[in-house]
Amino acid sequence: MKRHLISAADLSRDDAVLILDTAEEMARVADRPIKKLPTLRGRTVVNLFFEDSTRTRISFEAAAKRLSADVINFSAKGSSVSKGESLKDTALTLEAMGADAVVIRHHDSGAPHRLATSGWIGGSVVNAGDGTHEHPTQALLDAFTMRRRLVGPDAGIGRDLAGRRITIVGDILHSRVARSNVHLLNTLGAEVTLVAPPTLVPIGVETWPCEVSYDLDAVLPKSDAVMMLRVQRERMNAAFFPTEREYARRYGLDGDRMARMPEDAIVMHPGPMNRGMEITAEVADSDRCTAVEQVANGVSTRMAVLYLLLGGSEPAVAPQNNARTEENK
Repeated sequence: MKRHLISAADLSRDDAVLILDTAEEMARVADRPIKKLPTLRGRTVVNLFFEDSTRTRISFEAAAKRLSADVINFSAKGSSVSKGESLKDTALTLEAMGADAVVIRHHDSGAPHRLATSGWIGGSVVNAGDGTHEHPTQALLDAFTMRRRLVGPDAGIGRDLAGRRITIVGDILHSRVARSNVHLLNTLGAEVTLVAPPTLVPIGVETWPCEVSYDLDAVLPKSDAVMMLRVQRERMNAAFFPTEREYARRYGLDGDRMARMPEDAIVMHPGPMNRGMEITAEVADSDRCTAVEQVANGVSTRMAVLYLLLGGSEPAVAPQNNARTEENK
């Protein structure tokens, strides 16, 4: 793997499969009475969040702590950033504190890349979402979830998603999750189709490694996984569709539409959900919806990313009795 994780497009197939396989090992730790590993003891991970977040921030914090790293949570609100401090000065402060990895979420697309290439930070930089650009660890946890559900946790080791048909539905224009998923799923051999109103399809999408459709009902019967995206009204300054009701009628997933999917197909959502708009409560609460699994899998996947980037000096997963001994020291 490279030193930083900025874009899903930076990952080769071997890199992606290595992360997914390592995440599978990390997931087994969650079933133990003691869930901590000593692999990143003495390392410092900083969560640098310039945007509000619940799932991603807590997930990275849990991942780092389970690997025994020291964690510093930095929020722009209530910090010197709110007084006008620049990204550079914030980064230099973190470097002075000895950060081995900086996990950054920023409202500006490209901020993580700037941080990684500026020389301000000596450690690794992980993109936890930048503007409408990318969110690579979300794509990794989504791929991990798909591989577990569609291939199986045991049979999945060393495997990719070759031949699987993945449909991503909704606000593609403003979705960093969609962009990262298209890149990663293509790398893993999946066939991706984007479905959205014409107004929510990005300019230049024809260069992406995917198909585009405007007819959800035509795509559902041949989908192995359907990922519903949240309509990001906070990023919209115009009317991209007539009404919420019209959007739900054409692009929302309800029980009737779910019934048209293959029997073993799954429904995904990166959260938070707009229930009743892009997805109904009936679908969100069904056994076929993996939204809660995705949250749990996010911790395992981010543990794998931090472990591989920071090059833990010990095996990723020690024998259980050793892990208990380390914890009780």
